[in-house]
Amino acid sequence: MTFWDFESWGILNILAVVLLSLIVANILKRSVGFIQKTLIPTSVLGGIILLCISTVYKITTGELFFDLNFFGGNGTSILEIITYHALALGFIASALKVSDKKLTGQRGKEIFDSGVTTVATYLLQGVFGLVITITVAFISTDFFSAAGIILPFGFGQGTGQALNYGTMFEQNNGFVGGSDFGLTVAALGFLSASIGGVIHLNIMKKKGRFTAKQKDERVITPENIESPNEIAMSGDMDKFTAQIIFISIAYLLTYLAMWGLGELLPGMKATIYGFNFLLGVIFATLVKTVLKVLNKKNIVKKQYINNFLLNRIGNTCFDIMIVAGIAAIDLTLIANYWGVLLILAVVGLVVTYIYNIVIAKTLFKDYADAQFLAMYGMLTGTASTGIMLLREVDPEFKGPVQDNLVYQTLPAIVFGFPIMLLAPMTPDKPYLILGLLVAFFIVLNVILFRSKLFPKKFAQKNGKTE
Repeated sequence: MTFWDFESWGILNILAVVLLSLIVANILKRSVGFIQKTLIPTSVLGGIILLCISTVYKITTGELFFDLNFFGGNGTSILEIITYHALALGFIASALKVSDKKLTGQRGKEIFDSGVTTVATYLLQGVFGLVITITVAFISTDFFSAAGIILPFGFGQGTGQALNYGTMFEQNNGFVGGSDFGLTVAALGFLSASIGGVIHLNIMKKKGRFTAKQKDERVITPENIESPNEIAMSGDMDKFTAQIIFISIAYLLTYLAMWGLGELLPGMKATIYGFNFLLGVIFATLVKTVLKVLNKKNIVKKQYINNFLLNRIGNTCFDIMIVAGIAAIDLTLIANYWGVLLILAVVGLVVTYIYNIVIAKTLFKDYADAQFLAMYGMLTGTASTGIMLLREVDPEFKGPVQDNLVYQTLPAIVFGFPIMLLAPMTPDKPYLILGLLVAFFIVLNVILFRSKLFPKKFAQKNGKTE
């Protein structure tokens, strides 16, 4: 291989095109009024632009656009690889951030309820998704009945996890076009976030609770950029480089753990590697804890972690992940699934919208609209989609909802982990998994509405605390 071969430039050319699509999408969002009104995320729009180009190219030539020599001859696979790794890297960057906030009392309850709501919505999406695809499998016997379990991963967790499970089912269970099916569910989820968000904002506007889009006029101050006792921004080692180092250490440990587990449990290798983002969060937390201990013992005198830069890195990873994931879709491979996909998307939108608006009005009465928009956006797209919708009503994040989104991750992981373990078993036991999802959904709703179901018990408890 020489430096002028396409193989040397393929991945860089793909990244350049992915990033260029973000710029084009951003220009369109700022200059085209009706696109701005849709609230579609820039990254989703960028992905759709590339998807349109690649689809037209394939229809015209019969070849895959991203498999041209210019992209190294295997660009479609590279896009999927980028999506896979960007998911984990984004989560690791988020998990490395430090926080001195101590949350107690009512705020702790609201954060816990936000995490339980997240998992309960996953379950609801999974139940409806499975009911739909099991029904379709009765009508068309060659259809993959377990495909509906991808709905909560595409809507609730976004492009990376939808790709992980779609690929897993494609490789292990013969679901033809499974990876493209998963990516398409995720793309439709982002569109659902925009549609549902616009619907709710219009309802608010008609009721006089929302007048016009408020501009985000926050000023970035030195306090936002760095905290006391951090290493210099540009010293012997650049502060940005330090963040990349710790992210890389956490991901290297993640890979070694997955490799070891894969060798011990070869039959579960696809499942283990599908949890790269979750193991990444665990090892990022470990790295952060080690650094904290070294700081306390004064072995490391300066703080290396910088939340501002980690935010930027995490958001960049998620933007690239979304664009690459949508661009990797081959629409011709899922031509036979469009009816099912549209039904899944519409049902996913409706049940997520209704369930979260009920939860917000019942459990978060003081800031129901903001809580709904953030949770609905996150549970049809990603956390960044939820933040984007939240900005429409709380541009300076003065309310508690942003903290709810950040800190709900821990209870969501605790309650959500069993679903991730059950999902790979769905192709073999779809009815059993469906029954377990329903049972688990009921249990979580008992937990969520505990103060409504057992008012006397909680009234006595509150009386004692007061």
